[in-house]
Amino acid sequence: MKDLKGHYEIFSSLLRLNNKKKASKMKLLLISIVLLGLAFAGIAIKIWGKKDGKFAGTCASQSPFLNKEGEACSFCGKMPDEQDCKAEPQHN
Repeated sequence: MKDLKGHYEIFSSLLRLNNKKKASKMKLLLISIVLLGLAFAGIAIKIWGKKDGKFAGTCASQSPFLNKEGEACSFCGKMPDEQDCKAEPQHN
């Protein structure tokens, strides 16, 4: 009978350890979901708050840090002095 009691104690301690691991994984999953939700909410608020729901200056040619030489956007072919993105992207 003592053997069974020892095995039961080992098994119950393993279960408690496993439950703690599951709880920490669930907390991590919950925190990740909340942070992703906040990110999506932030993007949605930015789109909602902008006129016509558009992001301004999404072409790389609009960024002085990315385009120091004044080259055209590699995605749509827009030059830095043009305001709107071209409707049909120019793929090379």
